[in-house]
Amino acid sequence: MEKVCLELENIELSFLDRLVLNIPRLAVHQFDRIGIVGKNGAGKSTLLKLMDGQIKPEKGHVKRFADFAYFDQLASPVEREVDYELAGKLSVPQTEIENFSGGEQTRLKLAQIFSGYHQGLLIDEPTTHLDEDGTRFFIEQLTYYYGALVLVSHDRYVFDELVTKIWEIEDGCVTEYTGNYSDYAAQKELQRKQQKEQHEKYMKEKARLLKAAEEKMRKADKITQANGHISKKETKAKANKMFMTKSKDTSQKAVQRAAKAIEQRVAQLEGVDAPKEEHLLHFYQPSALKIHNKYPIMGERVTLKAGDKTLLKEASFQFPLGKTIVIKGSNGSGKTTLLHHILKRGEGLVISPKAVIGAYEQMDYQFDKDETVLGYMKARSDFDESKIRSVLHSMNFTGNDLNKNVRNLSGGEAIRLVLCQLFLGRYNVLVLDEPTNFLDVFCIEALERFLKAYEGTVLIVSHDRRFIERVADCIYAIEQRQLVLRKNDV
Repeated sequence: MEKVCLELENIELSFLDRLVLNIPRLAVHQFDRIGIVGKNGAGKSTLLKLMDGQIKPEKGHVKRFADFAYFDQLASPVEREVDYELAGKLSVPQTEIENFSGGEQTRLKLAQIFSGYHQGLLIDEPTTHLDEDGTRFFIEQLTYYYGALVLVSHDRYVFDELVTKIWEIEDGCVTEYTGNYSDYAAQKELQRKQQKEQHEKYMKEKARLLKAAEEKMRKADKITQANGHISKKETKAKANKMFMTKSKDTSQKAVQRAAKAIEQRVAQLEGVDAPKEEHLLHFYQPSALKIHNKYPIMGERVTLKAGDKTLLKEASFQFPLGKTIVIKGSNGSGKTTLLHHILKRGEGLVISPKAVIGAYEQMDYQFDKDETVLGYMKARSDFDESKIRSVLHSMNFTGNDLNKNVRNLSGGEAIRLVLCQLFLGRYNVLVLDEPTNFLDVFCIEALERFLKAYEGTVLIVSHDRRFIERVADCIYAIEQRQLVLRKNDV
């Protein structure tokens, strides 16, 4: 039997009067490979920090029986020894850390954590800034890792490759599922179907019993009316036959009692709520925004440079109308530079004059005036309020979230709001640079539904393999300073 490396018992942890984690018991065993999922703000990173000892619980105990290393995606790297071979494989620059990009910082921290052996690893969002090669290296390093792994990630492909258990955090509670992310998703879907069947069975039985009770009460009413319509002559004739009247009264009361008994059975039925159904989305395109060019964005011998480095050299391409086009490439190959060139309608581009472009870029979003979330959306969309609410709900804006001031939103909330506004806004071309970064897997799946329902043309830069598989109509790769068509479903 595998030994326990880490154990949590009777844990309670609150933040601003909200119970963040309530864990009777959880254990990490010697060779466990655990992926943690949950909505933004559910407590995934908090649980990792609790396991690492950075946070102390208000109640309960965290017991560590092994040496654990902790990878924090948000922390800046510090100067310490690193395996030169690993640093080379991860293309870590030989320069001062303060000059590193986000991706280079991630690579350095991974090289540092892999440079020594630890019995357990607690890793928080390691692939956020990694390109496809970096993600592949990360998976290879951990595929044959001999120890306990606990991983927080929004990358479903990484989960499918590395984990054999899923911990789902919801409303402060942790539920364990066996298998990788795809297995977990299949189990959740099965639970949803079973809940739907049980709800339908409950509603059917409830309707049957209520109908039976109603019929009993109607029968009792008929007996009452029959007694009320007996003539005086009949009354006199039956005056000496009290047992008959008593019999009728008894019959009436018996039927009423039967009806009450059925109503009690209805009250005692175990209620089953209907599962939450995803609303079918469709983002219609107003006639004023219709583009009739077969290729609304074309490049003719486009050359792009970053300083002295040539990123694209006389590249030609045609992006088709109404399709989701993904642009891939290694870090520094020029993907984001190409998007910026398109946004400023740069040299060598032919863009339809009817193109109205909305953009999501990797940056901190600042809102310049006081508005509620719902008010912000209504002012920037022609869709009705019910559609706006539905889209916001898909991106985890529920209840009082709709009344939040946009200027008080967290970074993650601001990203989700900007994405909602783009799909509901007055645009016919969307340019999205790494839109899945900092979204939880549930919001990424909502974004996939948005893209399937969108009528316009979408350009996306992304390293998220599973996301690309699910949304791309066309895939272009920047290779050897050219834009090469890798997949075309047109």
